[in-house]
Amino acid sequence: MVFETSHGIGQKRFSPDLNRGKWEKSTDYIFACLGLGLKMDAFDFTYYVHKDMGILGVLVYFLCMVLYLVPVIAIHSFMGQFSSSGFISAFRLSPFFKGKSLQMKFRYLTYFIEILILGMGYLSVFLSLSMLTYYSIYAAIPLLFIINSFKPTLPWACEGLKSWYNESYGRSTICNQTINMEDSKFQNNTKKREIYVPSLLYFDSHYDIMLEKGFPDLNEDYELSWHFVGLFAIVWAMVALIFYEFSETAKFGKFIRYMVVVTLVLLLVCFVRFLFLPGALSWLGKYIAPKPRYWSSDAEIIFGISLRVFGAGWGSVIALSSFNGFKTNIMSYSWIICFGQTFIFILFSLISFMLEQYFKDLTEDADKTNILNLWGMTLSSASALSSLGWPNLWTFIYYTTLLMAALISITTQIFTVLQSLFDEFEELRVRKQEVTFSLIGGLSVCSVFFCSNHGISFFCAFYSKTIFLHLLLLLVVLWIYGAERLQRDILFMLGQTFASWKIYILRFIAPIYFVYCLPSEIDLALSQDSFTSAGVYLMSIILVWLPILAIPGYGIYCLAQSTGTVWDRLRRTCRPTDWYPVDLNHRQQYEEAVGNIETHQLVEVTDDIN
Repeated sequence: MVFETSHGIGQKRFSPDLNRGKWEKSTDYIFACLGLGLKMDAFDFTYYVHKDMGILGVLVYFLCMVLYLVPVIAIHSFMGQFSSSGFISAFRLSPFFKGKSLQMKFRYLTYFIEILILGMGYLSVFLSLSMLTYYSIYAAIPLLFIINSFKPTLPWACEGLKSWYNESYGRSTICNQTINMEDSKFQNNTKKREIYVPSLLYFDSHYDIMLEKGFPDLNEDYELSWHFVGLFAIVWAMVALIFYEFSETAKFGKFIRYMVVVTLVLLLVCFVRFLFLPGALSWLGKYIAPKPRYWSSDAEIIFGISLRVFGAGWGSVIALSSFNGFKTNIMSYSWIICFGQTFIFILFSLISFMLEQYFKDLTEDADKTNILNLWGMTLSSASALSSLGWPNLWTFIYYTTLLMAALISITTQIFTVLQSLFDEFEELRVRKQEVTFSLIGGLSVCSVFFCSNHGISFFCAFYSKTIFLHLLLLLVVLWIYGAERLQRDILFMLGQTFASWKIYILRFIAPIYFVYCLPSEIDLALSQDSFTSAGVYLMSIILVWLPILAIPGYGIYCLAQSTGTVWDRLRRTCRPTDWYPVDLNHRQQYEEAVGNIETHQLVEVTDDIN
């Protein structure tokens, strides 16, 4: 029964938000999805494990794009566009995986208990919020360098380093490493000598914990960096101002469109400028002829990168596509989005290669020297820019680009979370402004933790683990809802079929690769969590692991609430409920297309009487 209502499984009926708005231009959806690819955490943390693949990494990315990325984006887009709802309500497609609707009650104990009964939709909210608590650091760091770029002498340049850095700390830098290499005590030492990039030391001076003391002691007290507390406050004030001015869908889409265009243009300009770093194109040979040693393991990393552009909470594309017109051609848009994200991937990768080669060329003996250029695109790049002509100007342009990229990621993620909540809860729609700024205020308070010595060292522990969600999505859409129904709905919505070869790949090939990569993803997640302090570890459990475990928990709850045999209960809880186009004309046409007018009307009348 296509139009079975939510009452049949004990949930409140879906009520569409008719005032949620649409994109001003259909291409705003493309720009918003391209903005998801501007994720500095994905590139900064994964570059060092896939750098040896060079141009082959791009080829692997293209292979991933054809094999699963384009079809998966098309499925995400279908769920949002067909249902005109965010990533919670869109799981009316299969309520077993959606989660229990939260009841906005004044009995806080009851509210707290119910919020733990989660499904895939609510898990996306939790993962998105966990990402947003730390991601403001990717806006605060560029802001730090932008503010200091107005100084006549850059403090991370070799000339400016002398004014604040005490060489008695015993740390060699790229500014004095030639002299220090003559120190005899390192001549016969088999361990590589460590040389620091000045901009990395400058960043560390605002925390005074990462390089001088190493990773924080688990028994060490938390210490705040008040410099970054101020920077975080500025970042969240900018985010609040954006939502104050561009809260409506059409205005927000226009804002993201211009932001993404300007960011990509500036990124391309900075890329061209980096080509003129000392050493010029010395990186090109390594990039074109990469080492084969780590090809197998690095290919898995690129696989992960291609998935993470969906956003930290995985459901961003579903929410963004829900603002499309019902007939928007998501098939061609999926290809455009993937090629655009590949372009961003290539630009970031090439900039990383150029920076790494630049720093390697600064040392006389690369085999005995290790230049610490952590977070190459966000931290170490400042020292590279200081060696160019007009360094203040280029530092300002480059870090403005990174700041805009971070603001795009933050605001887009908040926008999708908010709209998903408004779609699911009618009570919140009349208080949109209060909910919006309460959420921003809450996130800004939580983000202060990452201004501390523990937070800045371990914020990677909150890096989202989302591969298994894609695996579940394929199960829900292609096996439970069914490939035939999917093809029927896409044919009705777009007037074109969803190719059978894409169905075959998503049903059989992509899941095999997902399962193959899942153990390494879990191992990476556990290894990240194992090196954290007790507080961070507890937050990771609450924000990530408990919501993940709640998915099967809610499934068991649904089966217990239903009646009949186990198989009957499973079928009843997995059937789509209230699954139809929101627009009345499209809905009526859809009823006629599936030949279910009388059944649906009968169900509606019965529900109204009850």
